[in-house]
Amino acid sequence: MAFQPTYSMRMRVGSNLVVTLFGESHGPAVGALIDGYPSGHRIDAEQLLIDMDSRKPGTSRLASMRKESDKVEILSGVYEGNSTGLPILLLIRNEDVKSKDYSFLPNLPRPGHVDHPIDIKTDGYADLRGGGSFSARLTAGLVAAGSLSRSILPKDWKIEAKVGALGGLEGVEAEALASQVKKAGDSLGSRVDLTISGLPVGFGEPWFDGIEPVLARALMAIPAARAVEFGRGVESGVMRGSEHNDAWQDGMSLKPGADGALGGMATGAALKVRITFKPPSGISMPQTTFNKAKNSMDELQIKGRHDPVIAPRARPVVEAVTRLVIADLAIKGGYIDG
Repeated sequence: MAFQPTYSMRMRVGSNLVVTLFGESHGPAVGALIDGYPSGHRIDAEQLLIDMDSRKPGTSRLASMRKESDKVEILSGVYEGNSTGLPILLLIRNEDVKSKDYSFLPNLPRPGHVDHPIDIKTDGYADLRGGGSFSARLTAGLVAAGSLSRSILPKDWKIEAKVGALGGLEGVEAEALASQVKKAGDSLGSRVDLTISGLPVGFGEPWFDGIEPVLARALMAIPAARAVEFGRGVESGVMRGSEHNDAWQDGMSLKPGADGALGGMATGAALKVRITFKPPSGISMPQTTFNKAKNSMDELQIKGRHDPVIAPRARPVVEAVTRLVIADLAIKGGYIDG
């Protein structure tokens, strides 16, 4: 009899400010546990509502029609509105699940989804409904944790993300294309553009704990992320050093557009980041997949509620993840008390 390993998996980011995600898309709830959040910081409940509303489904014609209030219950680590320094548990209950839409699993794994790999890894014990623990539903916990991190970051450190492109287009053309693709039952790739400014020169760590590698790791964990570019990104591969090098100006400043990080540390210039997302794998168009029960190729048409494009709802997730990474590095570097 072949040995079947067992696994205890973690969904965790950070080393000083540690955030662990939990829950499943169609389970009772999702959420986050924050460990290492310093004491004495006022929790902004109003801002938390604003941040959660910016991510939740059902609020845009380019978003899933799943209806969730995304109310955050703070179950520990906060007393009379202030952080206590102990772990903060954030709970977000699932209110609008339709598990029958996924009754075809695990026999008919969806193309482009994690259904088959996680089914094999857990020896059939994984909750596959709606993507289970791999669903973008779990980004609600990230946004909640990222919202709380606002209170410990200096006000002049700015983290702002916007929708960069939908299907390679911008503006009205992009929205028209996305609507057209949605009507066809298909999906569309997209991009979010992130700007980080105001960080003190030298902020960050060398090598593997530098701003770019730590941020890239966290951003690539967002469901459907496929590329993270810093500065001039892939264009750097066709440039010469004389074009790419940024000259230090009077007062050791840099011109707009210069690299925001060198050697993993902030230069004083704004750090520009682009995050590219693949087209959502959940589409209503008929597809073919292997039927594990019948040992044949069969047609599959998914009935679930899905986003036709990622960027509009990924934008607040990108901001939240970035705040968590910057707060974690700030504690490590002694910029804020941990």
